[in-house]
Amino acid sequence: MDIPSKFRIHETEHWLVNHRMNAVLPGYLMVGSKVGTNALYDLPTEALASLGPLLAKAQREIETLLRPRRVYIGRFGHSPGHPIHFHIIPVYDWVEALFWKDERYRVLASFGQPAGEVGTDGAELTFFIWREFCEAPNPPPVTGPSVSDVVETMRAAF
Repeated sequence: MDIPSKFRIHETEHWLVNHRMNAVLPGYLMVGSKVGTNALYDLPTEALASLGPLLAKAQREIETLLRPRRVYIGRFGHSPGHPIHFHIIPVYDWVEALFWKDERYRVLASFGQPAGEVGTDGAELTFFIWREFCEAPNPPPVTGPSVSDVVETMRAAF
């Protein structure tokens, strides 16, 4: 996948770090393999060895510079043409507040058996972020820096 330079943050021999192109949520990063595989076991040993430190650096910079409540890191995706990649998703207090205000997402509580935990979980918030901040034609208002400001800040940090 060709990532425009305005979204590119950092590049290593094996990985590209960029802001998710269709996300208006500041700090939603992607770490994608330069090898055209969708399986960890197909990556070179050097790529695997450098992945952990790269994800850790990305998480540290997001937490330090943007101060979200949480940072989720996940491996998703199965679309043809996309190499293995990881989503690094900041969850800000204001994002969680918007989640609780949107009654449409209360239906999620009707699925499964809650384990006695109060609140929501990462799956529900990730779903909310994807639908509202990446796919919605009219996303909610964003608090904090713009995506372009975050890209510049992250470039400097890396």
